[in-house]
Amino acid sequence: MPAAQPADILVLPRVPEPPPTEPDRPVARIGTAHRQLEGAGFPVRRPFPGAVAFREADPFLLLDHIGPIHWAPREARGAPWHPHRGFETVTYILDGAMRHTDSHGGGGLIRDGDTQWMTAGSGILHDEMPPEDLFRHGGLFHGTQLWVNLPRRLKWTPPRYQEIPRDRVLLLASQDGGALVRVIAGELAGHRGPGVTWTPIDYLHASLSPGARLRLPWRPDFSALAYVLVGSGQVGAERVGLRAGQVALFGPGRAVTVWADRQQDGEYSPNLEILVLGGLPIREPIVQWGPFVMNTREEIVQAVEDFQRGRMGSVPATPRAGGGQASAAQGVEPGKAET
Repeated sequence: MPAAQPADILVLPRVPEPPPTEPDRPVARIGTAHRQLEGAGFPVRRPFPGAVAFREADPFLLLDHIGPIHWAPREARGAPWHPHRGFETVTYILDGAMRHTDSHGGGGLIRDGDTQWMTAGSGILHDEMPPEDLFRHGGLFHGTQLWVNLPRRLKWTPPRYQEIPRDRVLLLASQDGGALVRVIAGELAGHRGPGVTWTPIDYLHASLSPGARLRLPWRPDFSALAYVLVGSGQVGAERVGLRAGQVALFGPGRAVTVWADRQQDGEYSPNLEILVLGGLPIREPIVQWGPFVMNTREEIVQAVEDFQRGRMGSVPATPRAGGGQASAAQGVEPGKAET
């Protein structure tokens, strides 16, 4: 699995475990992702919305999990040009590659542990397509896309694009070295990830060796979810079982605990591969129509009209200098969020 890997996990900074007096978050519910086709016909598993409702996943709107899938030659599919307004998309590629282009000049090739973060904000057109070599020859692909909501006051923020190559992802180790934690965005025990976020969130990808335990400090005002990409384990103080394609929604508390089963399937990874994510709930009305997420029906009608009249940009766009990538000057410091 080419996602960011250290040369030696034992030299990484350690995540201090919360003291035993800090309560573990209980498991409120386990849900199984439903399957559907997206874009030009690629299969995804979607744990939310569905198994977890909007209000429970807040500030997240959607998580799609693609793969691991071995594309045959000329079989790979993507998502041709389409609009978005009112939120952000975070595409994380564990294996394989995807090429992004948008109507504001952002874009590029992301692969093998890279992340792209696109703020749609006031409106943008983009596409996400497999590169020519993957389409022609086939190959392994594995990735996720997370939709992060924007509060009402930021729905009209200008679009931006940021690319987070895998060598910028923050790598940490669990206290005993049995788990590797990749911090894509947010803060974990004083360590900040590289993602520039409008909405305060934590977004982690952890790899747990068979039989390992990972206990993470967690902000009590944040929501908390865990989604298994590959493998099986248990979560929460109750050690509830969780397998690939399932999501755990946690209740209140100050710590999130994950255990890996001693036996893993090992076909794709010898470890339990799990996303742990949460954020500060926005608690505003959500009205969604396909690629638009706003607060009122009238705003959705306006979004459709703006798209139909070409007000969200034109394609193809000419890439800006620097690929339209975000920096601290464009919003908030890397790893921090506007509150």
